[in-house]
Amino acid sequence: MTVEIVTEPAPENLWTGSDRAAGAPPTSMIERMTLILDAFDAATPTLTLLGLAERTGLPRSTVHRILDQMIRLRWLAHTPGGYRLGLRVLELGGLAAEQNELREVVGPLLYELSQRTGLVGHLAVLDGREVLFLDRSGGRGGVVIPTRVGGRLPAYSTAVGKALLATLEPGIAEAALRGNAVARTARTIVDRAELHRELARIRNRQGVAVDTEESLPGVGCVAVPIRGRGVAVAAISLSGTVKAERSALDTARLARALAEVAKEASRTLAPRHPH
Repeated sequence: MTVEIVTEPAPENLWTGSDRAAGAPPTSMIERMTLILDAFDAATPTLTLLGLAERTGLPRSTVHRILDQMIRLRWLAHTPGGYRLGLRVLELGGLAAEQNELREVVGPLLYELSQRTGLVGHLAVLDGREVLFLDRSGGRGGVVIPTRVGGRLPAYSTAVGKALLATLEPGIAEAALRGNAVARTARTIVDRAELHRELARIRNRQGVAVDTEESLPGVGCVAVPIRGRGVAVAAISLSGTVKAERSALDTARLARALAEVAKEASRTLAPRHPH
């Protein structure tokens, strides 16, 4: 979405936002959109143009112009009684709630596992061709992994990403892999046919995925998916340095530990998502 910067100020007698005392009416499209979204509440799920102008303190002409764009982008919907929140708000709200729930359930388990192994733990979800990191734990003992909560990496180059891609139907996985794969290191698998063979190997290993310096030089990773309602909702991993063959990660041991955590997380999540 293109962010439009609007310099036309609202009349002082109309501005009722929290910044009024500071004499700073909202000037950007994002600020004005936020005012409009915040105008809705449980008591008034539907508002007219006049009602929105009164609640936001913005000129009616400005509100009307922004409403047209918000309806087109599905932030709002037009109803016989006025305007209401659109499906995009519901979709993002559901996604945020689910991700927060995942962190709430998996976070403590991942932290304990990271403390026990001395490795860096990650919780991630698949978002198109990328993985989004929802949580990170550990990093003691000089293990430095340059990842962060909210960060993203190509799914095909990470253990968590491959673990999740392997749970998809081949046709869906093909769509997720569509496009040119860029080699992040000399070990990154970029050939499409080889990537599909790698996913087949992961399926044969009951979902255990391994990344040996495919995403970051000197870093190895083992991951497994977390399943909920029969589908993979996220993946967890343990990462550490692999500067030499003799310091390679004990894949089998780590896979067993991760599988135990994934199983416990699935049991906890299941009652919250009844069929």
